[in-house]
Amino acid sequence: MHRNTGCVVINYEQRKIQLTGGSTYIISLPIKWVRGCDLNPGDTLMLIPQSDCTLLLSAGSKIDNSKEESVVMISQEDTQEDNFRILVSHYLAGSDIIRLVSSKGFHAMDRKFFKDATRQRLIGIEVIEESRNEIVLQSLMNYQELTLDKALQNMSRLVTSMLEDVMIALKEHDLELARDIISRDNEVDRFYLLTVRQLKSAVEDPKLAEKIGIERPRQCLGYRLVTKIIEHIGDHVERIAHQIILMDSPVPEKDIVFAMGKLAQKVFADSIKAMEEKDTNYSNKIINCTRKFEEYTIVYNEEKTSRCTSEQMIYIIESLKRISEYSADIAEMSINMNSERNRGE
Repeated sequence: MHRNTGCVVINYEQRKIQLTGGSTYIISLPIKWVRGCDLNPGDTLMLIPQSDCTLLLSAGSKIDNSKEESVVMISQEDTQEDNFRILVSHYLAGSDIIRLVSSKGFHAMDRKFFKDATRQRLIGIEVIEESRNEIVLQSLMNYQELTLDKALQNMSRLVTSMLEDVMIALKEHDLELARDIISRDNEVDRFYLLTVRQLKSAVEDPKLAEKIGIERPRQCLGYRLVTKIIEHIGDHVERIAHQIILMDSPVPEKDIVFAMGKLAQKVFADSIKAMEEKDTNYSNKIINCTRKFEEYTIVYNEEKTSRCTSEQMIYIIESLKRISEYSADIAEMSINMNSERNRGE
């Protein structure tokens, strides 16, 4: 089955297996489904056996040659961000062509905003046509060139570099580095939106799922949660960078916050490694390791009474704590996904 191919949704039906020629098993196809998908005798269907004894049926080349198109009517009453949010929803839903239509015509500022925001926030989308009332966007992404694993690796590497640099910015009060970290979070968000688009499409298109490296549809939920967690971690690093900009001076190197930061870096990097290597024992060690953050928190609270602690430092400690907790969540998700994978073998 495939989205928006014109196929008619039919009610649950049963078919009896028949034997023909002494060795070939056949079943008939629902006539409404065949007509709705515009299939004819001689067309090829793709069959994908699943580990739970289900069989996915796809109208092969009929689907491959189609491009899903959607129209976004730009509301003059809504803000640019409100309208862009609707555009993103169509991008995530898997639209290959998105037409932005303004009944009164695009103002120069609006036109620039949508073109710039699309290039800066969405991967694989380019402006292919424009007129006074329309801006036409098309996805030019080749999923085989950027598999889900590669997208996740790019996200995790970005976040790892941000985590390392934010502690340097905190120690040296490097405001320029802090601003650079904030801008890098936009790149994390771009990869996050791309993975959501990939996973949503993979649920409905088994052939695409295979291209991006998904073995079974049920894996999509696990990956969806992991990518969201990584995106949340990037947001917390960005928040730390914002707090650094608000501070008046660097933090002494011996401050326990740097031990907390080192722990956050380690558990995040290790959680990604455990997921890539599908190592359940390693994942359990990571989860146990995050408990050390509580020890650091106790020490921090004891020392806090004997020194002046800024409001910014309180927010930074909280974000580092959340990063460690989110990393433990990734490790736990890795264990769950490994169990699902082993059950299907």
